This record gives sequence, structure tokens and C-alpha cells, in this order.
Amino acid sequence: MDDPRRAYVARINRVTDHIDSHLAEPLDLATLASVAHFSAWHFHRVFQSMTGETLADRVRRRRLEVAAARLLIAPPETVLAIALDVGFGSAAVFTRAFSAHFDVTPTAWRRGAFRAWAEGRRMQLRKIHQADRMSPRAVIDAFGQDAHSWPQAPLPRSSGAPMKVEIKLLAPARVAYMRHVGPYGSSGIAQLWQRFAGWCAGQGFMQPRRLMYGISQDNADLTPPAVCRYDACIEVDADFRPAGEIGVQALRGGRFACVGFSGTSGEIHGAWVRLCDWLPDSGFQADEAPPVEVYGKDFAIDAETGAFECELCMPVRAL
Repeated sequence: MDDPRRAYVARINRVTDHIDSHLAEPLDLATLASVAHFSAWHFHRVFQSMTGETLADRVRRRRLEVAAARLLIAPPETVLAIALDVGFGSAAVFTRAFSAHFDVTPTAWRRGAFRAWAEGRRMQLRKIHQADRMSPRAVIDAFGQDAHSWPQAPLPRSSGAPMKVEIKLLAPARVAYMRHVGPYGSSGIAQLWQRFAGWCAGQGFMQPRRLMYGISQDNADLTPPAVCRYDACIEVDADFRPAGEIGVQALRGGRFACVGFSGTSGEIHGAWVRLCDWLPDSGFQADEAPPVEVYGKDFAIDAETGAFECELCMPVRAL
């Protein structure tokens, strides 16, 4: 019998995804409870128990984080337009909430105050990575126990090599996913992929192997590490129906800035940071969609180093 907690996880995931895609709409308790198919009285307690946030805190945080990213997009939008688009009733209400959360006004954020906040988040992640005690050798050995899902091959490492960024059009895709909540670049994501591969193999999705994706649903420069969401995904057809903790989502296609990565799980977050640092001189800016890791059908892991290959793809649009 399936673990009943996994059904709860799937319902919570549906709610957090619904919040992100409906920020401008009323997101009251009754509405969100109906998304989860729980009674309103019961759901508020379940949500807080499983996420560590109240529903109201979650909605407010996501509205402010999305607004903070939009404040930096060019050409600039008015504060009022951004406030209304993320669900605040006026610029004044938005400014008070923004200042309480980020300790600066929206205007100061635009003028450069965001850099201190982003550096603070990056410093938090560096400390978490340093304290992550899961042995790289243990990760390698765990993946090596399932050679059918994770073929082995010697691989170079791209750390320190010049970035060769290409602008590509990615096709949209329907994907099944399993979610990890926690710091990006941590060993928990490697553990997620191990579990997800076992599920994929049981569904017959690994022989032949389908395209797989890793999706970072949050901006690590804005969101606290403990609540960052990462989805391990695989392409599925229109007939697939999710069950347990597995969900389904649409991967948005479009124009992406893509760069090849070859390295370990501990190095991939640094590669994403370098891709973000490439943007200011590129003539592009990040678009409003999550970045994606694309894992090809010939995916393999280096049994000696734990290195793997993928393509890091950031949605972009012209300045």
C-alpha cells in the first residue's frame, strides 16, 4: 500500500503551485483548501504542519518574492502595476509589506539594495553546502547500485572552463515530477533523483530512457534555502495520470540561454550562479519562468568522481 503521507505531499504541491500561478487572484483559505480537496478547517493546520508556514505567510512571501524579481526587469514597470499584478490592493500597502520583508523600499531595491539581499542568500547557501556532511562517495556508490537507471562512464568536469552560452528554443513538454524542498545544491537533491529514478523504472520510462528535467521553482537569491523547491521531472504523454506524491506540470517552451555542465551535484549551483552573472553583458534578461536542467537520453555518471552532464537552460528575453 502506498504511504498515505505521499498523497498529502501531492496535495500540498498542488496548492503551492496554484499560489504561484494565481498571485493576482484572491487566495483565501477556502479557495486553497478546495485546490487540495481538504476541508478549510483541517487544511490550514495540515499546510502549516507540512511546510512550516501558514497559508497567509506563504501567499505573502511568494507575492513579495515575485514582485522583487519583477522590480529588476527592464524596461521598468511602475510599482503600482507590479503591486496589482501580484495581488496587492495599492502601491502603499505593497510598499509597507515589501519594506517589512526586505528591509528596504521597492525604490531602494531597484537602485541596488537587492545586491545585499542576494549576497546574504548566497552566503547562507555556501554555509549550508559546507555543513552538508553526506559523503560524495556515498552518493556515487548509491547511484552505482542502479546501473540500469544511471549508466556509468568517465566524464570531464567543466568547472573553471569558459562558459559557451547558446540561445536555443526549447519545446514545451508535459512532465511528471517528484519534489524536494530544501537548499539548492544539497545532497537532498541527489537523494531525490535516486528515488525518482526508481519510480520511473517501475513505470517503464527508463528503457528506453526519456528526456528528464530538473526544475528550480524558486530564485535562490530571494527565497530562504529551507523552502526552495526543486522538481525532478520526466516527459509523459497526455494519457498519464499521477498518483501518490507524483504530480504533473507543463514545462514552458520558448527561448533559453543554455550552457553545458559537467560536474558534481556540489558544483551545479555555482554553475547556475555563473550563468546568472553572464546576463548583464549578454543583451538578454531572465524571463518569468523557472530555469531548467535538461538531462539527455544518453545521461551517465562518472563512477570515480560522481560527475554527470546536463544542459543548464535559463529562460530569457531581449532587454
